[in-house]
Amino acid sequence: MPTVLVPLAQGCEELEAVTIIDLLRRAKITVVTAGLDENPVKASRGVVLIPDTTLDKAIQQDFDMIVLPGGLPGADNLNNDPRIHPLLKKMHQQGKYTAAICAAPKVLAHAGLLANKSATSYPGVLEHMNIPQLQFIAAPVIKDGSVITSRGPGTAIDFALELIATLVGSEIRDQVESALVR
Repeated sequence: MPTVLVPLAQGCEELEAVTIIDLLRRAKITVVTAGLDENPVKASRGVVLIPDTTLDKAIQQDFDMIVLPGGLPGADNLNNDPRIHPLLKKMHQQGKYTAAICAAPKVLAHAGLLANKSATSYPGVLEHMNIPQLQFIAAPVIKDGSVITSRGPGTAIDFALELIATLVGSEIRDQVESALVR
């Protein structure tokens, strides 16, 4: 089964984080949540999340995908963490998937992963950044090669379902979606 790393930063968007974790686990994908330190994560609306491990421990493992929840200041905290950009670049160089939602696509941009790509984000996050050859598309989810981006809390289910389809196929994706009774 594929393995996915979801780094959880203080101030992340809880609806996005929990939706990603929950739906991927429903698809029997191994999800490891990792805090940037050993503390519980207080999300943007005050929900407290308890990560499975720390990022220092998690980066010793191999993952098929890394998914960055958005929210502020969560996306900024991910962007400012000295371990995140090298991790994203390493995964990208290995042909593994990098994904981000809401404000977190800017972390992919700062790591240099959105040049010559199509991507989306929360309104106003990417449009004014000077990203070479970025084609910004205001769609719920954009997949361009091994990079997957999404708009925000309202697109979290669609985003998670795309991650499932990418990792384990459309049949499992459809089974998970059907059980959600959308």
